[in-house]
Amino acid sequence: MSSEKTQVVQEDLNRGLEERHIQLIALGGAIGVGLFLGSASAIEKAGPGVVAAYIIAGIAIFFVMRAMGEITIEYPVSGSFSAHAYQFLNPLAGYVSGWNYWYVWVVTCMAEITAVGVYVHLWLPDLPQWISCLCALALMTCANLISVKAYGEFEFWFALIKIVTIIFLIITGAGMIFFGLGNDGVAVGISNLTQHGGFFPHGFGGVFDTMLMVLFAYVGIEVIGVTAGEAANPEKTLSAAIDKVLYRILLFYVLALLVIMSIYPWDQLGHQGSPFVMVFEKLGISGAAHVINFVVITAALSSCNSGIYSTGRMLYNLSLQGKAPKTFSTVSKQKVPY
Repeated sequence: MSSEKTQVVQEDLNRGLEERHIQLIALGGAIGVGLFLGSASAIEKAGPGVVAAYIIAGIAIFFVMRAMGEITIEYPVSGSFSAHAYQFLNPLAGYVSGWNYWYVWVVTCMAEITAVGVYVHLWLPDLPQWISCLCALALMTCANLISVKAYGEFEFWFALIKIVTIIFLIITGAGMIFFGLGNDGVAVGISNLTQHGGFFPHGFGGVFDTMLMVLFAYVGIEVIGVTAGEAANPEKTLSAAIDKVLYRILLFYVLALLVIMSIYPWDQLGHQGSPFVMVFEKLGISGAAHVINFVVITAALSSCNSGIYSTGRMLYNLSLQGKAPKTFSTVSKQKVPY
């Protein structure tokens, strides 16, 4: 880094996140419980047109990510946009954006931990939900306190589980659509996309109504900016991740939803639970509900893991800015804020 590229603060963190960690953190961060469970609500409001909402939101986020990526690569600090706002706008901008981001992730993290208790209840109905919530929170907290590489490993495997599930749905679903796989050899086709009111059954108003849910589904993609302060060779790893991740995420969301709505009429998807469970059951996969339950638990744990990581790093950088108590700028022997 050249002398004129002065960091807003001097961080004392370990660059232990490898390229494979960054790639999967960026990809898995925006694939959460919303796709596996919440997509049914979005489909109910917009029908097949929900795909347009994901594309529009994806394009908007692409420009935001590119802008953030440009400055993050030049100034790779864990405070991300808060540190950049502090440096290039004014201290108030850094203060507001940093604490707002911290608050959002605290609320989201608690919601995801609560969700873990609900999902575990399917398997252990007699276990009080607070116990599974507490165990999940303790596990993710310990993972973050051990080292940044431990966080990266957890996130890598959590993301991989989600990605493999989506790819499996797309491949097997395409087999049913075009070759009748799991449907007695009778190809389902894609007529369900245009029947039942057309591709936009509720018009563009329906697409607009789903935009908030769709944008919330992408929450987590910005974590890649927070990882900048601990990424090995950030110019290479961050650039590659930001350039590729959005195309991959759009591909996963769009293809997965098109497959689901081709197999089932969109107006049947809002009242029967997870669309993923419905497709897997139609394919003849026994215990589909348990498979998806496992996936959504890992998705919720992944979100909690990212939430603990992001809030910790944001508090750390805010402390270095002088916008949070100095105690938050303390790091362990493994260079982890605590």
